[in-house]
Amino acid sequence: MAPHIVFFQICVAIIALPMHILVVLGLWDPIPKKFLPYLLAKMTDSYNKYMGDHKKELFSSLSDFKGPSGELKVLDLGCGTGANFRFYPSGCKVLCVDPNPNFKTYLSKSLAENDHVHFQDFLVAPGENMPQVASGSMDVVVCTLVLCSVDNIDGILAEIHRVLRPGGAFFFLEHVTEDHSSWRYFFQLILDPTWKHLVDGCRLTKETWKNLEQSLFSEVKYKHVLAPLKWNPARCHIFGHALK
Repeated sequence: MAPHIVFFQICVAIIALPMHILVVLGLWDPIPKKFLPYLLAKMTDSYNKYMGDHKKELFSSLSDFKGPSGELKVLDLGCGTGANFRFYPSGCKVLCVDPNPNFKTYLSKSLAENDHVHFQDFLVAPGENMPQVASGSMDVVVCTLVLCSVDNIDGILAEIHRVLRPGGAFFFLEHVTEDHSSWRYFFQLILDPTWKHLVDGCRLTKETWKNLEQSLFSEVKYKHVLAPLKWNPARCHIFGHALK
């Protein structure tokens, strides 16, 4: 990595020195796991306001993937605070999975506001290993703003592929790295080593579309879009779906 990038990374790390000391001491990890659910609960309405049109477009075809019984079984992977519930079709059955048990408390508000969805259960599990979910049992898997925090993206995509029935679909919306010639990419590089600790493992420079293109899915469709918040270092997004 270029010396000037490393220099600015060190400058950012110095500003956040107390946090990095706690990381080295092994005392930091529980803090974002407890604070992030609270923060996201406060930010959900704003994010859905700015990205609502993209989410509506993304989820407009969910009902096309109903199973043979006529029901739509949705696995909301990395469900967080239930930010996607309002975009789901009426009557769908939603199983929530998240590795952070602290999100469960915040789901009740989303469920109360979205009684058109039929909540099934909340499972605490990493997306790379969901033994509680049977193979081929889900019509749709939804994953939004999750893969940025996953160390093994290929592993989680393989697990998503496993739990989907033949003909099922994976719907995704993720922030990704900026164009490498842009100033925004420069700021992503200098922020990334500190950002991952602030936001519970989130990385700013992932090229997630490459993992999707090389996955087990038979067809992958996506588009790049920019979130309207220009100050946001995670402004560049992709959204689309993949078929099993």
